[in-house]
Amino acid sequence: MPRLKPPTKEESLLLPAFAALPDNAIHLPATEAEFAAARTALLAQTALGFDTESKPIFSTQQVDTGPHLVQLATTDAAWLLQLHHPQALELARELLAHPGICKVGFGLDNDKATLPHRLGCELHNVVDLDRVFKQYGYGNSTGVRAAVALVLGQNFHKSKKMSTSNWAARQYSPGQLRYAANDAHGPAVVHAALPAWQSRQPAPATARPPRPPRASRAPGSDPMQSAPPAPTRQPSSEPQPAALAPPSGTQGPQSTQGAAPVRSRIAALFQPRRG
Repeated sequence: MPRLKPPTKEESLLLPAFAALPDNAIHLPATEAEFAAARTALLAQTALGFDTESKPIFSTQQVDTGPHLVQLATTDAAWLLQLHHPQALELARELLAHPGICKVGFGLDNDKATLPHRLGCELHNVVDLDRVFKQYGYGNSTGVRAAVALVLGQNFHKSKKMSTSNWAARQYSPGQLRYAANDAHGPAVVHAALPAWQSRQPAPATARPPRPPRASRAPGSDPMQSAPPAPTRQPSSEPQPAALAPPSGTQGPQSTQGAAPVRSRIAALFQPRRG
């Protein structure tokens, strides 16, 4: 299948704007009651948009302590879990390890590598939507902006300034709240609309089947296999004929007669000649 190109940023700008979440649909739990309400709402879902944010690192001498924020969203609301809260850490651990809730996002390789250590659990049922679009001929990293353009026909705006803000802060600005919430909300909306989009696409490329195992050869059929050893010859019980005597006038194999003159002639060949 030929490689397909998703809409560029310039092409996406020509599309209608993505419907971002209103501020009253963005939840930042901080109290026991707020965490309990968040847990009830999130555990009732079968699929959630998912993303994380970390404080950016600008020097090799800085220690990465992230992720600092886990975002989970439905098609109409988002919850932002600041992991410095013990309750947020516990809720994020419960949801990301839950096999019955599908967590969908884009570019999740780093999250899959860092979150198990950060949360102290294995992640289950986490789907990177980049892999889905790759099956249809797109590159390795489609991303949420291009996916929203492809599937929804809308322009998803992402602020680079917000992406590099301090996500380890205890208090977030309104811009940070909207950015973080919609980074999880976008994948949730794309995932909900994905089946209809897939039905309009050519059949995805199938993975090449693995090669069948090589059949074992019968003994002796492999030319590289060593031949079986020859059978050992058993001594005969019949009397053996006596060894023949050497012909008259010759010496037997153990005779040394005549050997001295031969050695003298050989030695003479290696003597230096005089001029």
